[in-house]
Amino acid sequence: MHIEVLTEDKSGAVVVERLIGRLLKAEGIEATVAVRPHRGCGSLPRDWDTRPIKFASALLDLLPAKCRAYNKVYGRTDTILVVIMDSDNNDPDELRRQLYLVCKKYASDVRSVIGLCTEEIEAWLLGDVKAVMKAYPGADLHAYEDYVQDSICGTWEHLCRVTNPENYEDIIDIGYPAIGHYKARWAEAISEYMDPSENVSPSFNTFKNALLVALRNCAPVPPRAGVRRISF
Repeated sequence: MHIEVLTEDKSGAVVVERLIGRLLKAEGIEATVAVRPHRGCGSLPRDWDTRPIKFASALLDLLPAKCRAYNKVYGRTDTILVVIMDSDNNDPDELRRQLYLVCKKYASDVRSVIGLCTEEIEAWLLGDVKAVMKAYPGADLHAYEDYVQDSICGTWEHLCRVTNPENYEDIIDIGYPAIGHYKARWAEAISEYMDPSENVSPSFNTFKNALLVALRNCAPVPPRAGVRRISF
């Protein structure tokens, strides 16, 4: 079995790679996993049938074209295509519907699973309090208890408040793009201790359950003639 994972950035990639690896181990499933980070989420092209614009590098900009490629290469094999991204300010249900439409239209012969982090990937990090406290022993537990799981509240700012109680206001004031450095550090440190069975983020568990169904139902089938592997 093989799992192709598309994420919108490197911070999300490390979190997802570790969580999927631990899910596979818990289920006793052997699979190869390839995580492909992108440069941001971007937006779906107006015309999904067109080629991506020159130098496009964002996840949604490339998704229809990548789905077409995956269908040619991995169609009718025991491969799962996983798309992980933040919902940001989008309606999660509508965004999920759009993503599944793209996958169904252009990668109809590949099983697909969509994972949407409510607002940001930090929602999944905040879903595992034990991991947060192991990564940051000096974290502000009271601030953590103020967080409502998967709430729209400025998620990365709240994680910053939890993990850096002494200077979180200064860090938040820095803003982008410098904050990307902190987001990468949080993702690396907390995901090292995360346990998929302990996570209470509703959006993570929606993704986890969908992936488990795909893993359990993904039986090998004869590949099409001439199937070859490609890399992006």
